[in-house]
Amino acid sequence: MSRYEKIRDIFWPKGPRPDVWTILDCARDRQVYATVLGSHNNSSCLYSGDISLTLERCAPHLVQLEYDDTHLTRQVLEGGWGQSWGIFLRCDASLERLRRHLRRFLLVKDPGGKRMVFRYYDPRVLRVYLPTCFEDELDQVFGPIDRFWTEAEDPTTLLAFHRPTPALVTDRIDL
Repeated sequence: MSRYEKIRDIFWPKGPRPDVWTILDCARDRQVYATVLGSHNNSSCLYSGDISLTLERCAPHLVQLEYDDTHLTRQVLEGGWGQSWGIFLRCDASLERLRRHLRRFLLVKDPGGKRMVFRYYDPRVLRVYLPTCFEDELDQVFGPIDRFWTEAEDPTTLLAFHRPTPALVTDRIDL
């Protein structure tokens, strides 16, 4: 079984379901934005307002993945896995509701009150950040989201973050 098939079976254990999303970091590789632009999948830039095309091309994009999509889903899971293209999540909320939720975390303040961009959609950031969160922080981050997945530092391992209880559980799954 290929790594793509293993990941697909983890994301959709019961076959096709429309509730798997990815946040793709278009700043990682020019191919990421081209992949989003060339797909038919529901998607939305997480930045809002009248932004330049240059900024949109390197912005994070929320994209719904499909079980049997041979274009976007396969390209992201085969070409982007291990390249820190983004994170994955399961959520049955609408695109608009999920986007509104995820946008809340794009800007944070440092201890001195200075606003900074928080690149939580980078798997290298999320896999370090989530285990440091207190229960109320996890409540905020997860919101309507059932689970997050990222590549581990070693891309032959998938990390699954979920909360069957208020505490965070991290599963390490060999691919």
